[in-house]
Amino acid sequence: MKKNAVVVRFAPSPTGYLHVGNGRPALLNWLFARKMGGTFILRYDDTDTTRGTPEFAEAIAQDLGWLGLDWDDSFKQSDRMALYEAAADKLKASGRLYPCFESEAELQAKRDYRVKRGQPPMYDRAMLKLTPEQREKAEAGGKRPHWRFKLSNYSISWPDLVLGKREVKLTAVSDPVLIRADGTPLYTFTSVVDDLACKVSHILRGEDHITNTGVQLDIAEALGGDRSKFHFAHFTLLTAGDGGKLSKRTDSISLRSLRADGVEPGAITAYLARLGSSADPALLPLSELAEDFEFTRFSASPAKFDIGQLLALNRKLLHGLDFASVAGRLPQGATEAFWLAVRGNLDMMSEARGYWDVVAGSIIPPVIEGEGEFLRMALQLLPAEPWNDQVWTTWTDALKQETGRKGRTLFMPLRLALTGEEHGPELKALLPLIGRSRAAERLAVAAT
Repeated sequence: MKKNAVVVRFAPSPTGYLHVGNGRPALLNWLFARKMGGTFILRYDDTDTTRGTPEFAEAIAQDLGWLGLDWDDSFKQSDRMALYEAAADKLKASGRLYPCFESEAELQAKRDYRVKRGQPPMYDRAMLKLTPEQREKAEAGGKRPHWRFKLSNYSISWPDLVLGKREVKLTAVSDPVLIRADGTPLYTFTSVVDDLACKVSHILRGEDHITNTGVQLDIAEALGGDRSKFHFAHFTLLTAGDGGKLSKRTDSISLRSLRADGVEPGAITAYLARLGSSADPALLPLSELAEDFEFTRFSASPAKFDIGQLLALNRKLLHGLDFASVAGRLPQGATEAFWLAVRGNLDMMSEARGYWDVVAGSIIPPVIEGEGEFLRMALQLLPAEPWNDQVWTTWTDALKQETGRKGRTLFMPLRLALTGEEHGPELKALLPLIGRSRAAERLAVAAT
């Protein structure tokens, strides 16, 4: 572990693929750690074995690596059960962790009853009154308890690095379940134990964890920790275009899907690093984004994830990439001339495949009604090979002189015939790549 006192962690549950909503805190934690010369820990909160899988854990590591993020330490909570058991024993011995035997149906009935009476649906702490004889009887009848943490009867506040002063009134929160009836610990508990053990100094996460923060600070103190050693930054959540919360189940914005569509990692990190802040996105290396990172720039207002803005950054990034940096991801046979011809028209790398079909494939253009005579003339005037970068100008100048056409009436029928599309890269660059044989065949088809 590095000597700097700054220690942060990104703690995903391996229950699905990373999406932009949880890729953002991963990035922000990494940027802060790297700026401060601190330690970035990747921790898998995988105690929920019914939903988490090793495959998702591996996918998370792959997606973070694709973004360019590395980590100084990594571990799985499922490998640390002895540590949690020891912490639980300490809380039980102090009376802060108490057994509860209510079934889920009984708990729901209690919540419903309180709601009908206009009361908040909080747990009533009935099991604190359980006698040793009652507990023994319940266990003899085959019941196994879940364990709740007895919260303190005061409020906990902290100076949030993004949102300013925040406070949680613990008396308005239900005593949280820390251990299930099957003995497995829950995130609320294991997170605190690990944060203490790893000497985590700063916890950067979404504002949906604010109540958790108050609860977890109370647990940390009950375990002997000094809550003043923790510093928090709660970022506002990202919202989708409809204003709803982003979800890892929204596959269209998973990092994996964006990657498959051809969005560049540099565009994603540039966008997410400053989304929700007063600074405009900038296509900078991660090292420069880290150096520029500041909590004070982030707003307390929700940040909208706009796929259009991301694609605009991606387009700008692609337009500046040289052939050597993309050659391995282009269709087989693609040349530097091809890349230079098409890169200015790409929103995503995956679109290069379509343009490769135009220059090297056998696309079938549409029959262009009313343009048969013009296209046959174009075929007749098509220069003989060899072709160079002046063939487009030579050909269209001859067509202008022969037909009197110019502008859109001259160029649009040719573009449709040669590419099948109304828009695209400059034909001056494409035509030599298409070659005379393909060009002649397409002109003949479009003139039919």
